[in-house]
Amino acid sequence: MIFMKIDFTHKQTAHCENGVVSNLMAYNGFPVSEPMVFGIGSGLLYCYIPFLKVNHAPAITYRVMPGQIFKKFAKRVGIKIKKEKFKNPKEAKARLDENLAQNNPVGLQVGVFNLTYFPDEYRFHFNAHNLVVYGKEDNSYLISDPIMEEVTKLTEKELEKVRFAKGAFAPKGHIYYPIDFPKELDLKNAIIKGIKHTCKDMLAPIPILGVRGIKHVASLIRKWPKKHGVKKANHYLGQIVRMQEEIGTGGGGFRYIFAAFLQESSIILKNKKLAELSKEMTEIGDLWRDFALNASRIYKNRKALQDSYESIATQLDEISDREKVFFTKLKKAIK
Repeated sequence: MIFMKIDFTHKQTAHCENGVVSNLMAYNGFPVSEPMVFGIGSGLLYCYIPFLKVNHAPAITYRVMPGQIFKKFAKRVGIKIKKEKFKNPKEAKARLDENLAQNNPVGLQVGVFNLTYFPDEYRFHFNAHNLVVYGKEDNSYLISDPIMEEVTKLTEKELEKVRFAKGAFAPKGHIYYPIDFPKELDLKNAIIKGIKHTCKDMLAPIPILGVRGIKHVASLIRKWPKKHGVKKANHYLGQIVRMQEEIGTGGGGFRYIFAAFLQESSIILKNKKLAELSKEMTEIGDLWRDFALNASRIYKNRKALQDSYESIATQLDEISDREKVFFTKLKKAIK
């Protein structure tokens, strides 16, 4: 009988990568909140990726690429991390077991589709999910998935299957964990760097990125019914909502996390403007949720009218305008 269990505290969070990093940091004696990880790691983004198809529709991301939050967070607060990918599942398993034997919980990138503890409606082909493995019992690994309320288990075969899922963002057995820490984290400078980077991304002069990307998608929504027909237009619209609300927290949820980050940062930096902007970002998050609700009503009604698409496109235009003003003010607030 194999039994290895690390004294690891599981804490549920809104988003998987933030949660993994926050929980690993706490285990290593550096408690950092999920919003702080997200903000310092410049996790907030908007990008329309027409050449990448997910569920036969163009991808839209509301966050940076998988792994980038931890990478940027680590660099900015002064910790060192180790990341590995593998071609051979046996090597990946050996590295995992080696860490567990050394009482070192680790983060893994996995595919969602074959996660047996996920409800069926949330199991689709998305390979950028993150979780922590903190032990092993017989032929099962002990799993701390931050978006789940309680810890769970996966058999050796089940874990191997999700670690080597195929398709876009294939994890290839990706394992990661912190290996070296400073005496204390330099949060003040890290916060400023994180905010500046996010403002740069969201105000970028690139048609598919940031506030311009949001505006671009609004213009596409107006064209889709005539260009592709209602059925395909509704499929694309459903994809936007799924990417926003179901895959990795998405648009509204990420805005709320970012708002919490600004609130916490206002105290650390003693900057009242950040507290005011935190409230404004919460309002913008509400607009994203309203958009998702209205869009879902359209794609569930197969006979949706053209003016319905015009209406939600106008909502996106408003969000783009609000975020442009917001990030311009935020950029000035930390100078």
